[in-house]
Amino acid sequence: MNNLYAAMTFADVWNKINEVLAQPVISLIARILAAILILTIGIKIAKVIARRYENSKSAAKLNKTVRNFLKNIIAIVLYVAVVLCALIVLGFELSVFSAALASVGVTIGLALQGGLSNIAGGIMVVAFKPFELGDYVEAAGVGGTVTDIGIFYTTLTTPDNKKVVVPNGTISNTVVTNYSTHETRRIDFDFNISYEASIEDAKKVLLGCARHDERILTDPAPVVMITSHNESSVGIRLRVWVKNEDYWDVNFNILELVKINFDDKGIEIPYNQLDVHITR
Repeated sequence: MNNLYAAMTFADVWNKINEVLAQPVISLIARILAAILILTIGIKIAKVIARRYENSKSAAKLNKTVRNFLKNIIAIVLYVAVVLCALIVLGFELSVFSAALASVGVTIGLALQGGLSNIAGGIMVVAFKPFELGDYVEAAGVGGTVTDIGIFYTTLTTPDNKKVVVPNGTISNTVVTNYSTHETRRIDFDFNISYEASIEDAKKVLLGCARHDERILTDPAPVVMITSHNESSVGIRLRVWVKNEDYWDVNFNILELVKINFDDKGIEIPYNQLDVHITR
């Protein structure tokens, strides 16, 4: 009898709860609380899934740039799914919401064409790999080391330690020069000597300077050539190959050595002169 009374009491309580929840205001509050709960838990789950993907074995095979890019894409897709679930709980019909979303999407797309082009540009950079993190590149009139490749922007650090942010849409539509792709680079040194100077002596000096710097590669070997006959000088070029990391140090060193050795050998480097004759 007591069990029957307890069962009837529980049934009555449950019916009362349903009657209360059936009221419009209470029902709305319940849906709002449920939607908040879905958003809170869903976003946390989305972050965990994105983080686990980044640390997974399949993602470990990719470089850091691609992993980070895909992690962001996965997180955004999951966030959108969570928001859609919350809206459905609130009572929005998915078909109506899809039509409204499409209309809003077109409007936002027209307003944010630059942003969308940057996303597309970021995808192209990651897919075709014109450069990677740590490469020294020139793009959109800026030269620097790539420190970050994001969804919207690529960040470069210039040699004088300036941070430059370039839109991915601009990078994907411009010429990109990557100085780090190959292990070695060629340096061309152009000098001018007077017509009175010995070309053979000048060649010996330049090749001697190249042999003096051990960072200059012997294969390909340094080469000296005459490049031009100018109005008051002869153009002569020293061409050498070096490792990428030695480029600037070798460049500055050879310029100094050539000037010192030209002076020692009496090889004149002509400079523009203006002769003024005054007559009375």
